[in-house]
Amino acid sequence: MRSCGPVNEGDPGQRLLYLGKAKRLRTRIVSNRLRHSGRSTLRCTLARLLMPIEGYRTTWTDRVVLAPEDEQRLTNWMHGHLGLTWSELPDPAPVEKALISRLYPPLNVDGTEHTTTRERVKQARATYYTSAGPRPDK
Repeated sequence: MRSCGPVNEGDPGQRLLYLGKAKRLRTRIVSNRLRHSGRSTLRCTLARLLMPIEGYRTTWTDRVVLAPEDEQRLTNWMHGHLGLTWSELPDPAPVEKALISRLYPPLNVDGTEHTTTRERVKQARATYYTSAGPRPDK
């Protein structure tokens, strides 16, 4: 079941999708994860994977981003479907690396083995960046 993410032992209805570290978690979540697809690889990946279902549209600014109303729709989707938990550690880098290589969260591609899911996520990211068409001349 790696493609779906490992089951949460405390709540079997939940699965781990992504694992990451942050120096300032609140800033990372509020500024990046819940607002702008142009700054968040997680949002870009989710947007592309959900495009066939949700019909998200992209456009160009200085980078590819979701159309403003679709940014909000993705944020609403994330609030309704995703959860967040954290742990504070003095040196999270080795723990993050070990957990990713052991648990294979499907939205993490760095530090995981080559799997169909990993390749699908990498392809989704690449497709997201081409979904707005060619970069317009400035």
